[in-house]
Amino acid sequence: MKRFAGMIMLFASFLLVSPTWSVEVAPDRLVEDTVHDVLAIIEQDNGYKDGDREKILDLVENKILPHFNFTRMTQLAMGRHWSDANTEQRNVLVDEFRTLLVRTYSNALTSYRDERVEVHKLQELGDREDVTVRTMIIQGSGKQPVPIDYSMEKKLGGWKIYDVTVAGVSLVTNYRGSFNSQIRRGGVDGLIKTLSDKNKSLEGK
Repeated sequence: MKRFAGMIMLFASFLLVSPTWSVEVAPDRLVEDTVHDVLAIIEQDNGYKDGDREKILDLVENKILPHFNFTRMTQLAMGRHWSDANTEQRNVLVDEFRTLLVRTYSNALTSYRDERVEVHKLQELGDREDVTVRTMIIQGSGKQPVPIDYSMEKKLGGWKIYDVTVAGVSLVTNYRGSFNSQIRRGGVDGLIKTLSDKNKSLEGK
């Protein structure tokens, strides 16, 4: 789980930074443009690679959150158990899940080593409001390329990511299994406690 989540959030880093758009940008164009921005930032500032925690967390808090729909991600990860949670529990779950992903990503960001990203153009967007943007991470040292797919939906604030799939494995599906196990053992409050404890353990790393 930890290794998978780390890979997910490392490659999700390529969507962290985006310029301020005055017009709506197609999802594949958004991915492509932000890839170049992020790579330039990381390559020009060794603080990210050297593990400057304050710098990394600042980047995450200010740039990653606007691009992800954490409420839908949490709902999908909860599956049928989402309806078991009341409004207060749902709010806490979204906050804890977001914190977990952000901290996991922050710890994984320093693993970036000159990967290259190819973004596949959407053939025709039309009036679709839910699309999958496919990318390929080209790694060095003879390693196999890694396919990364971003499930995105059109919201009032622009296109948002609600799932990331690495080599055919979905982030929300992967977490759904562990969430369901925690809920069976301790209910929704048990899951909240597990996420909270995990976040506290990651806080100092």
